[in-house]
Amino acid sequence: MPVIYLETFIEAPIETCFNYARNVEAHVKSTEQTKERAVGGVTTGLMENGDFVTWEATHLGIKQRLTAEITAMHKPDWFIDEMVSGAFKSFVHTHRFEDMGQVTLMIDQFIYKAPFGVVGSIANVLFLKKYMKGLLEKRALQLKSMAENR
Repeated sequence: MPVIYLETFIEAPIETCFNYARNVEAHVKSTEQTKERAVGGVTTGLMENGDFVTWEATHLGIKQRLTAEITAMHKPDWFIDEMVSGAFKSFVHTHRFEDMGQVTLMIDQFIYKAPFGVVGSIANVLFLKKYMKGLLEKRALQLKSMAENR
């Protein structure tokens, strides 16, 4: 299974970073390039353990819906969201936060299975992993900016 791992240093308290990462409006703002919006489940505010959210966005020119659930959470250190339905065969996104004094280290680990068997595996090598890494990097930088400029 492909894994995307990112580390982002943010000059803000751990609680601030944790809350921006699980805030629906911050998620929408951090994914503006895909016109992402929450259309079901929790559509505003902070997501909590057990919450579901359905996102609608345009990826690779195709409008898609994806439903994810927050399956575990330990405030303000980490939370996990997992795909319930959507374009991937599956994904697990772990969001970790480490208090390092004046900065917080935000760690994203995104483990996924591409759909469509062998064809999906080829697409992953050709473009999907690069595309997903770029989305996660842009989102992390947007969250960093929001937290540092709160």
